[in-house]
Amino acid sequence: MSAAAATRSFHAPVMVSEIAEVFAPVGSGLVVDATLGGGGHAEALLDQHPGRTLLGIDRDPDAIAAARERLAPFGNRVVYCCGRFDRLGELVAACDAGPPVGVLFDFGVSSHQLDSAERGFSHRHDGPLDMRMDQRAPLDAATVVNTYEPERLGELLRRNAQERFADRIASAIAEARPLRTTHQLADTVRAAVPAAARRGRRHPAMRTFAAIRIEVNDELNLIEPAIRAALGCLLPGGRIATLTYHSGEDSIVKVIMHQSADGVCECPSTLPCICGAAPAVRLLRRKVTRPSAAEVERNPRSASALMRAAERLTRAGR
Repeated sequence: MSAAAATRSFHAPVMVSEIAEVFAPVGSGLVVDATLGGGGHAEALLDQHPGRTLLGIDRDPDAIAAARERLAPFGNRVVYCCGRFDRLGELVAACDAGPPVGVLFDFGVSSHQLDSAERGFSHRHDGPLDMRMDQRAPLDAATVVNTYEPERLGELLRRNAQERFADRIASAIAEARPLRTTHQLADTVRAAVPAAARRGRRHPAMRTFAAIRIEVNDELNLIEPAIRAALGCLLPGGRIATLTYHSGEDSIVKVIMHQSADGVCECPSTLPCICGAAPAVRLLRRKVTRPSAAEVERNPRSASALMRAAERLTRAGR
């Protein structure tokens, strides 16, 4: 795929005006877009202040190509890195531009990935069972679907997608092996669930596809180290914003943000505090921000987005 074609196929950035509002007060300096995608959020943040530079991180080479095309007018104000966002700390250090004034995470899968049949992310398009965000990675969806024991499959369906028919689906997948394509998997899941579940507004395989994608890309396990690395390197007064799309992602972010805002003491409860616990951030809102009704109408895929944001405090908690 050409860079121009990749740029056109990436989704419009979700809640871009709300994200820009979060970062408006921080002014000039380094901003890290840890999930660069097609560069939509990055473009808005660079446009917002001429004194900003940006480190764009994404593990999908297609995303890097699309972002390069979109952000070309900003020239050397942008540094690109094809890698995982849990390496944020070392990537910021290697950038040698000082502590960032802002860090953005837009978790989940992009429209480009969902709409590319050859990537195998969606039940809507027939393609190989792949689902790797980084196609150099060894684990793909076909391996999960065709080699995991039914018990392990059922557990990941419950853990990653809160699938209520997890055991039925896992058993059906095991019996139908080998499965090679997305439509084969979708049809197997559809046949496994009760008839009432097949009549819903959403395809009954949506949760299964999401759960397998999360497993393939180890998505949930990367969030905590990435958020903690971001909070650790942010300049005091700098800001962090996250966009999540399901409860598993949001619960991880919520716990870390609230712990950092509350200054949770790690000392034994029977002893005086010696760890110097103090708030590390100020929550800009204690509850999530959701997209407007107008945005959801314009971009239905934004409907599940949840935004959280915080401001880094000094070491003294001020």
